[in-house]
Amino acid sequence: MKPYRLRVIDSELAELREVLGAILIEGPKAVGKTASATQAAKTVFRMDLDRNARALLDVNPTQLFNSPTPILFDEWQETPDLWDQVRHAVDDHAGKGLYLLTGSSRPRDNARMHSGAGRIGRLRMRPMSLFESGHSSGEVSLAALLSGKPIAGGAPATTTIPELIERIVIGGWPETIELPENRARIWLAAYLRNAAEIDVPALGTRRNPTYIMRLLASLGRVVGGTINHSTTAVEVGGASGPIDDRTLTKYLAALDRLMLTEPLPAWQPHMRSRTRLRTKPVHHFVDPSIGTAALGVSSADLLRDLGAAGLHFESLILRDLRVYGQALGATLSSWRDSRHGSEVDAILELPDGRWAGFEFKLGETQADTAADSLLRMASKIDTDTHGPPAALIIVTGGRFSYRRPDGVTVVPITSLGP
Repeated sequence: MKPYRLRVIDSELAELREVLGAILIEGPKAVGKTASATQAAKTVFRMDLDRNARALLDVNPTQLFNSPTPILFDEWQETPDLWDQVRHAVDDHAGKGLYLLTGSSRPRDNARMHSGAGRIGRLRMRPMSLFESGHSSGEVSLAALLSGKPIAGGAPATTTIPELIERIVIGGWPETIELPENRARIWLAAYLRNAAEIDVPALGTRRNPTYIMRLLASLGRVVGGTINHSTTAVEVGGASGPIDDRTLTKYLAALDRLMLTEPLPAWQPHMRSRTRLRTKPVHHFVDPSIGTAALGVSSADLLRDLGAAGLHFESLILRDLRVYGQALGATLSSWRDSRHGSEVDAILELPDGRWAGFEFKLGETQADTAADSLLRMASKIDTDTHGPPAALIIVTGGRFSYRRPDGVTVVPITSLGP
């Protein structure tokens, strides 16, 4: 058995266990939910495999809940009635951190559940960040950057652009991070086939696996952009003609319920001028390897097309920012001035009102252009309402961390950590 790799979510889980009776850890299949939850659990019921546990839930659920706590109910969504049983058990048993639930999809359409507010906390788990997989030193802390602390001098990052692009293709899945690229691509191809042929149809509505695979490939081509339903419908339908919009919407919803996609919503701040802002979300997968696997491209292919590589690099950075920012309660959005075409890759907002702008550049020589975009965006925001930015940050595939004379910070993704 492989040794357990510490995850950023571990500290979040420990904190929630001190204040809530139950915690749900949700995320796509194979991100490590069960491994993380098992570190804290004394009893484990695998609801997708354990027929006896499912039978007890119907005839004598008390016997399940009398087991030593914390109790982990793995793949709980296979028995949606379990949600309300856990909710009632939290009320009936004094204590915190008694129950853990993990799920790789949201429940079926016909599941009716109470909210669980005040009883069941939620944690989102994503594939491993570069810091978690050991490919980032983590010496530049996101939390410190947002607090205005100076960057500590450290050794330059040593990861090359070809190595970084290889990490995009291999992804942050616990099963792939130590594999060579060719084997990781085999694993990912099987993962997507299972999603199309088994996981999506299991959500309850008849769906065409061929169309799902075409949809994944179509979405792989628009990473970092908005989804055009008409174009996507044509690509999914192929020679049979475009699928109808209602069917496409169901397919997109299925990928969302499996937590394979994670769009970046548009930020709608108060502006100094009457700027017209984009309102559509920007499409990204939960891990960049999904897009490259769906397209069947290798790191060598991306090195021949650095424009496409840059878009998948954006997904890599967003995955890591989401992992690091979740512990801070951060949300991420995109910003674009539709009238003038200016944009920045991400806006991070904290619960206390602080915000930061981010630009992502694969090459460190593009820092001047990225800094101009960030400063132009910041000049348009109504700071009387939002306050000045806590930080303006360029995340690169380069080597050096530093703060520019204009106040913009440059950080390699392989130096960034929580």
